[in-house]
Formats: sequence, C-alpha cells, structure tokens
Amino acid sequence: MDFSELTQVHPVKKGDQPITSLPKRVIQKLWLAVAALSRAVKRPLVMASGAFKNGDFSTRLSFFIMGSGSFLKGQFVKGLLYFLLQIAYIAYMAFFGLGYLKDIGTLGTVTQNKVFDETEGIYVYTPGDNSMKILLFSVLSVVLTFLFLGLYFLNIRSAYTAQKRKEEGKPLPSFREDIRSLFDKRYHITLLTPPILLVAAFTLLPLIFMVLIAFTNFDKTHQPPGNLFTWVGFENFKNMFGGNLSLGHTLLNLFIWTLIWAVFATFTNYLFGMILALMINKNGIRFKRFWRTVFILTIAVPQFVSLMLMSQLLADEGAVNVLLRELGLQAVPFLTNGMLAKITVIVVNMWVGIPYTMLITSGILMNIPADMYESAKIDGAGPVKTFFKITFPYMLFVTTPYLITQFVNNINNFNVIYLLTRGGPLTLEYYRAGKTDLLVTWLYKQTVEEQNYSLAGVIGVIVFIITATFSLMIYNSSSSSKKEEEFQ
Repeated sequence: MDFSELTQVHPVKKGDQPITSLPKRVIQKLWLAVAALSRAVKRPLVMASGAFKNGDFSTRLSFFIMGSGSFLKGQFVKGLLYFLLQIAYIAYMAFFGLGYLKDIGTLGTVTQNKVFDETEGIYVYTPGDNSMKILLFSVLSVVLTFLFLGLYFLNIRSAYTAQKRKEEGKPLPSFREDIRSLFDKRYHITLLTPPILLVAAFTLLPLIFMVLIAFTNFDKTHQPPGNLFTWVGFENFKNMFGGNLSLGHTLLNLFIWTLIWAVFATFTNYLFGMILALMINKNGIRFKRFWRTVFILTIAVPQFVSLMLMSQLLADEGAVNVLLRELGLQAVPFLTNGMLAKITVIVVNMWVGIPYTMLITSGILMNIPADMYESAKIDGAGPVKTFFKITFPYMLFVTTPYLITQFVNNINNFNVIYLLTRGGPLTLEYYRAGKTDLLVTWLYKQTVEEQNYSLAGVIGVIVFIITATFSLMIYNSSSSSKKEEEFQ
C-alpha cells in the first residue's frame, strides 16, 4: 500500500456540486436553513387551508373553538384539553398579557411619584409603570402566543385527521391509546418536548430579552420603577461603531485581544495536550498510570481555587515576587503590565487546560488503526512525517467539533480572565475596561459595576454574532463537514 494513499483527497462523486469557496458554502447552508424555515411556516398554513376547505362542520368549528372537532367526533378528553388550553390562553392575555403588550411601544409612561402623607407624616410612593416588567412580560406573551399557535394547528390537524379516519371507516384512537403511543411510536415527542420547553423558557426568552435591551437606554440613570427607560433604536450600535470614539476604540482592541486569546488558549492546550498524550502513550514509557495521575491533579482541584491561588502568587506583593526580591532579583509585574498580564493568563490557562485535552486525545490515539502506522513505516516515513500525515489529520478530523466548542468557550472564558486579573491592569485608553478584559468580562462590568444594561446588550449581540460566524466558518471549512460520510 502506497503511503500517499492514506491522505489523498477523494474525488467528487458524480452528481455532487463541489463548493470550493468557504463563503459560498456558508451562504448556501444559510439559504437552505432559510428555505427550511419557510417550508416549516408554510406547511401548517397549507394544512389548515385544506382542512377548512374540505372539512365538515365540526372540523371547521375547531378553527374557532379548539377541541370541538375532536370532542364532537367522540374524543372527549382530547377535545376538552384543547378547549381548556384555549380558555387558559385567552384568560392569560385578557387579564395579564395584553396589559403589558399595549405598552410595548413606549415601555411605560407613568413614573413612580413620591407624595407626602400629612396624616401619617411620611412619604408615600404612588405606583407607576415598570419598563422592565413591560418588556419582559411582553416577550413572554409573544413566546406563549407562538406556542399557542402550535397547539392551535395541532388541534386543527387532529380534527381533520379524525374526520378522514371516520370517512375511511377506521376507529378513532382513545385518549388512553394516544397516551400509550407517546411511550411507543411517538416516544421521540415525549423525550423532546420537555427540553424544547426548557430551551424556550431559559434560553430563547432571555436571548430575546437581551437583544431587545440593546435597543433601549436602560442604564443607571434609567432604573425602573423610579425612572423608566425607552426605545432608542440603533443609537447604541451607532455609538459603539463610530459615534463614540472611546467605545469604538475599546471595542476594536478588546475584539482583537479576544480573538488572540481564543486562538492561543484553544490551540496551545490542544497541541501540547496531544503531544503530552503521545509521550505518555509511547511504547517503552514506564509508569503510564502514574504520569497520567500527576497531570490530572489540576483537574481534581476546582478551577476557581487554582486561579485565585495563582492570582495571589503572581501579584506584585505575592509569594513569587517576594521570593525574587529575596534572591536579589527584580520583581516581575505578572498581572500589572499589559503585555505580561496577557502572556500570564495564556500560560496559566495552559496549566489548567492541557490535562483535559490529554485525556480526550489519549482515547482517540488508542483507536487509530495500527496498520496505517505500519504502512507508513514500510514506505519509509519517519516519526515527524507520520505525525503530520496520519496522527494529526486523524485527530483533527475527529476533534473538530470539540475544537469549535473550546474556541467558543474561550471567547466567553470568564473565569480565567476575571479570577486572575479582573480584566486589569486598568487603563484610561479604554472605556471602563482593562488590558486583559475580554468582550464577555467587559459585558459583565457594564452590568454589575456600571448598570449600563443597554451597552451590555449591544456587547452580547456582538459576541453572539462573532461566535456564530466563527463556528460556522470553521466547521464548514473542516474535513469533519466536507467528508463526514467517509468516517461512518
């Protein structure tokens, strides 16, 4: 077997349409996603149109009174549940949701006032609007409306399906049979429904709320209920991208440092972890379990404890600098010099991160087919060539999703930066940020320390766009995406 065959690129099969340009691949996948979303929206509308056109009286009645189609055809429990869900939604919107949705355009107009009560001799606060509640519960109402629309179309499909079954002379399933099918033929629905609802409640809802906050003036001077905040359109984005020179300068520098940090933090851990795994798993190395245990000790200690300890050791008056002075050497500003602080956080991150990569790559190394190495050895390939032609491509093929995950995690790696340097050293060049601040730590400071939530929302949107873009670009340019069928 020729060694060159191990790494050759397979020709494109007949009928395939190769896309060599990465932007074209990304655009095509985005277009396919938009087309799939369009079909998903269109499908229930087409179904409802057909059901109303061809449906009987009870099916058409279910368009106005949910559950009536099922109830009138003998599926009493199912029909009653649909009807109760409709009543619950109408009651929610009538007594709660609409009260907030009507103020979504202004986010409130009545402010809280302080009036002196002469009889009691104290100041009494008169209630006013709360912009935070208006925005939050408006978003909640919209999300619940979309969920209700899903149930509405399910109600129509259930009524129309029952009608078709009756016309064909087939028996309708009872409620007990429907429940039983949720643990048999439709078990996937049972398993997926709770996660989808949780994602909607704890991911989708906060995400929408955060994005909308970016279009308001919610900051320390606009704190509800005492002071209302309102919509400002794209003003915050204009300030970030040129309207405010200080903000723009800070964003650009923190963006560059965030990418540098993410690249170094990801690939130093990956490469050195792989090399460490190769060294430990090399034939002839004794006490392999002992060496693995030694390097895994950093995992046994909680990361925040290790990072806080290193922060104390490397401080200007920490143990390391005290020892250097005792030895007659000059103290090193590990955490108070901008460039040294950046190098320090990268090195410390290697110390806490390499063992994780070593564990992952060790398992993959053991599964690389031995005949590939034997063929390479017969063809005269040395250790270096074998590594770059077999080991590294194989590892990269398998671990690309892991690398993407680590890259995104490092863009949002709050712990290492904040616990080591708290974003410092501080500088007047940046807008309320330090030299080692990432975009995510800058976002944290804007919320917790400055209460500038609208600016934090803008930063959050930017971070989301960066992580989504880089994730799609890296994955679509990798072998894991292009040749995923070859590894099945």
